[in-house]
Amino acid sequence: MGLRAAAPLARAAAGGGMIQLETIMDEFLPRFLSGMTVNFEIAAIALAVGLGLGLLLALARLGPGAVRAPAILLLGVMRAAPTFVVMFFLLNAIPREAVLFGVNVSPSGVMTVALSLVPYSAAYIADNGVEALRRFRAGSRLGALLFLPNVTRVFFVLVMSSSTGAAIGVHEGIAVILQFADRMPHLGDKLVLFGIGVLCFGAVLQGGFALINLLHRHLGRRVAAGLAAAQTPKG
Repeated sequence: MGLRAAAPLARAAAGGGMIQLETIMDEFLPRFLSGMTVNFEIAAIALAVGLGLGLLLALARLGPGAVRAPAILLLGVMRAAPTFVVMFFLLNAIPREAVLFGVNVSPSGVMTVALSLVPYSAAYIADNGVEALRRFRAGSRLGALLFLPNVTRVFFVLVMSSSTGAAIGVHEGIAVILQFADRMPHLGDKLVLFGIGVLCFGAVLQGGFALINLLHRHLGRRVAAGLAAAQTPKG
C-alpha cells in the first residue's frame, strides 16, 4: 500500500481537519477489509495445523505411559510459549533463502505468524480433544460433538491474535490501520480509523461468538435429552 495509498487520506485530513466519508469509503475501508481477510487466512492456517497436531497429542495423552509422558511435557512447553517469542524465533532462525531439494522453503510473513500461533492452537485442541475422545469412546457421540464449538471458538481467538503480524510487516487489518493513522496529522482522524477497526473486528468476532454459544446450547440440549432418554426405563 505504502505512501501512495495513504496520500489521499493525508491530503483530506490536512485540508479539512477531519477525514471525509468519501475518502474513508474509497481509500481506507477497501484496504482495511482486505487486511482483515489476511487475519482470517492466518487463523485458518494456524487452526488447520493445530487441529492435526492437537488431535495427535490428545490421542497420545490417552495412550500408554511411554507415549503419554512426552505428550504432556510437549503440551506444557506449547502452553507456555509466548506467540511473540515464537514468531521472532521463526523469523530469525529460518534463512530467508532457505532451499530444500531446490525449492525455496522459507516461510512468508503470513506463514510465520500462522506457525507462531500453532503452539497455542494445538495445545487448546489437545486439551479439549481429550474430553471429546473420552466421550466418543464411552459411546456419547453427541457429547463428543461439543468439541466443535470449542474449535470454532479457538478460530476467532486466533483471528484476534493474528494482529501480532503487524510487528513484522504482515499486511493485516491492524497494520493497515497503523499505516494510515501514522500519516494523519490530527488525533481525531486517528481515532476515526481506530474506531472503524474496532467496529469491524468487533462485529465479526461478536457475531462469531454468538453463533458459537447458540451451537453449544443446541448440542448441550441434545446431549441432555439423549442422557435422559437412556436413563428412562423401557417398557
